[in-house]
Amino acid sequence: MPRALLVYYTYTQQSRRIADVMEEALRARGWDVRQASIEFTDERWSERFTRLPLRHPYGDVVGMLPAQVRGATGEIQLPDDVGEGDYDLVCIGTPTWFFRPSVPVRSFLKSETAGRLLDGKPFAIYAVCRRYWSINLKSVKQLATEQGGEYVDGTHFVFEGGQIRSLLSLLSYFGKGENRERYLGVKIPPSGLKPDFADEARAFANGLADRLEGGGPTGSDFRMKTNEKAV
Repeated sequence: MPRALLVYYTYTQQSRRIADVMEEALRARGWDVRQASIEFTDERWSERFTRLPLRHPYGDVVGMLPAQVRGATGEIQLPDDVGEGDYDLVCIGTPTWFFRPSVPVRSFLKSETAGRLLDGKPFAIYAVCRRYWSINLKSVKQLATEQGGEYVDGTHFVFEGGQIRSLLSLLSYFGKGENRERYLGVKIPPSGLKPDFADEARAFANGLADRLEGGGPTGSDFRMKTNEKAV
């Protein structure tokens, strides 16, 4: 039975929604699936993310900008035994903060635990964003590869509403903790993923499984064939 680890950070639960669909799809194909949500525990920033709505929506969001720009890392926590597993696939869910991987995801990818999980293992990525995802995806791919992982595939999931209305929706949600119909007089969609995200997540999971099972190799066989192609 092939094993998959879905590791992600989530504040608004969008990354978890995708992981739930992917888990269901992989389990239907006989995979053993483990989810691991990254807990952001660094005292410099974590307090603001313990509540919804945010106490200071604009200040709390913009206050993360310096850390994002300098590529900061901080203290995180994962389930105690997550680093002990041997997985055929590690899939990383990465929300997009100011175009880049969030501090918690970057902290995980630079950790010793990530090194144990990714060294010589296939990995995939899904980015969660309002619109701009490419820098996030590229950065996660680079960090995971530096830990010895072997890239399989990546995708992204976007919010409803286009660039402007999705931003207004998100700020409204941060400020009130619930979806509203208007913000600053502008009609806005619900804050969160587009309604068809589940179909996309299911297709992504099945595509990964197609590559790693059945006619395709898994685990060490996959790694050996990947190396053969590179040669």
